[in-house]
Formats: sequence, C-alpha cells, structure tokens
Amino acid sequence: MAFRVLTRTATGSQQQQQLKVLSDLLIRSFSSGPKNVGFIGLGNMGGPMASNLMAKGHKLHVFDISKDAKDSLKAKGAATYDNVAELAKASDFVVSMLPNNDIVADTYDTIINGGGVKSQTIFIDSSTIDPNVAKAVQKKVKAAGATFVDAPVSGGVPGAKNATLTFMVGGTADEYQAVKELLEGMGKKITHCGGYGMGQAAKVCNNMMLGISMCGLAECMNLAIRLGLDAKVFADIVNASTGRSWASEVNNPVPGIIPTAPAASDYAGGFATGLITKDLGIASAVATSSNSPIPLGALTHQIYRTLMAKGLANKDFSVVYDFLKNTEGK
Repeated sequence: MAFRVLTRTATGSQQQQQLKVLSDLLIRSFSSGPKNVGFIGLGNMGGPMASNLMAKGHKLHVFDISKDAKDSLKAKGAATYDNVAELAKASDFVVSMLPNNDIVADTYDTIINGGGVKSQTIFIDSSTIDPNVAKAVQKKVKAAGATFVDAPVSGGVPGAKNATLTFMVGGTADEYQAVKELLEGMGKKITHCGGYGMGQAAKVCNNMMLGISMCGLAECMNLAIRLGLDAKVFADIVNASTGRSWASEVNNPVPGIIPTAPAASDYAGGFATGLITKDLGIASAVATSSNSPIPLGALTHQIYRTLMAKGLANKDFSVVYDFLKNTEGK
C-alpha cells in the first residue's frame, strides 16, 4: 500500500528511505496498545477530545495557554507541558485543536524550530483553518522529516464530549489509514476527503452551510412566533418536515425548546459566534480565490460580523435568533 506515495523522481536510496518511513508509520498506527499522544489546545472542543483519548487508554501529553485547562487534564492523569516542542518530542501522535490560521502556523513553527519533530511522529491538525495554510504547514512538517494531515471536525461540543465527531481527513490514503484508528477514539465517522488541505476544504464548506442554516432557522422561528404560532409546535413541524436540520434538531435557537441547547442557558457555551464568523471569513476568502459565487455565505458572514460588533463574540452562534427577535422589519 505504501508504494503508491513514493516520489517518482526520487533516487533509489531516497525511495528506500521514503518506504521505510511509510512502513514505520503504518506499523505504529496499526500496533495495538496505548500510544503517547500530544494534544495542543484544550478548549471547549479539545478538552473533551483529549479526555476521550485518555479513556481509550492512551497516554496524553497536553498543552494549553490556560493553566486551568491543563490542570483539568492533569487531574485525569495527563502529563502537562509549557512548551509545544517538548510535548512533540514525547509523542507518537500530536493532535492540535487551535483557534485560527496564525496560531496554527505559529505553533508548528515553534515545534519545528524547537527541534520537536521526529521522523516517526504523525501530526494531526483538527483546527478549522484556510486549506492553503494547512498545505503550507504540511510542507514545512514534511521538510522537517515528519508526517502531517489536516483533520478538522464537525459535531460541535456535544460531539466532542460524546466521541461522535465527524473527522474530514486530508492526506494520502496511507496517512489516512495511519490516523484512522486514533481518530476513532474521538469520533464516529472518519472520512478521507482527498489530498492535503481537502479536509479543511470540506470543513469550510460545511461550516458555511451551518451558518446559513442557523440564520435561516432563526429567521423563520422569529416569523412563526410573531405570526402567533407556538414555538414548540412549529419546531416539531420543522423537524418532521422539509425544513429539518442539525440546527433545528440539536441547537434550536429559541429558548425553552431544547433543554440542552445553548439557548436554554443564555447562549453560553456551544459554538461561539466569534468562531463561526472566523470560519465564514475563511469561506469568503477561498471563494474569492476560486472565483466561486457565495451570495448567501457572504450575507451570513455580514450578519455574524454585526453580532460581533454588538459584543456577542463569546455567545453561541444561535444567538442570532435573539438579535433578530429584537430587530424590527422595515
């Protein structure tokens, strides 16, 4: 299987070295028993994901800028680090779950420049970033002698807590096989999307759809309520009809409909407005670079930028309903 990814222009000795690295990679990935896993970024998503890996028996090495986040994992048995390069040195796999392009790029530069890259280490970035940034980081990690795949996730905080996330993997077929078992410790569906950056491409498009659907649901719920419909009755109709979506079933933005939704707790937790705005910004950028029209995506981005300007960055993105509810139509 590893023969497929050998560089055609490589010399005989280079091909032998590539084959050895790939063979080692596959042997380690399929070997039974716990692995040393580095985890960088222990926020609302990363914390539960790391905990699920520990529950599978893996030895966790963790880093976060928040001492409280690190201490929470330390209490469960994880080793904590103040330096990402040292964390990488101690790990067979390194998973990163970080907020944006710049932080991801800076983190991997720090690992590489700090001598944290080992040839047998597999780096997995599950952040949501620009596909072009993922490709650039992959090239740097490969040049340093290790393996990198992009593997962003969908499923939100509930998926992270319940290990039911969907992972969208960008990399070679062999690299996908090498990370699949580990990712299954955090997710329910692991999909190979294609080459480097294609996991991020899938995630960006999915999150644009998520933002559009939430704005559409919030708008329709607000209209239905203003027309005199009972909110729960209409929500039940939507979920039994053609308007059904993840937002309507799991994260309805109207308080009182779904007890576990962020709307039930003043839009605390969940998927922050600041993050969906960032993701929609990435979608706008890649749409421009690929000459793709996204009228609904662009409008949704502007709506969430407005919510950001109103100080709602840390509220769940379903807070768009509250914004519309308090807005009068012209």
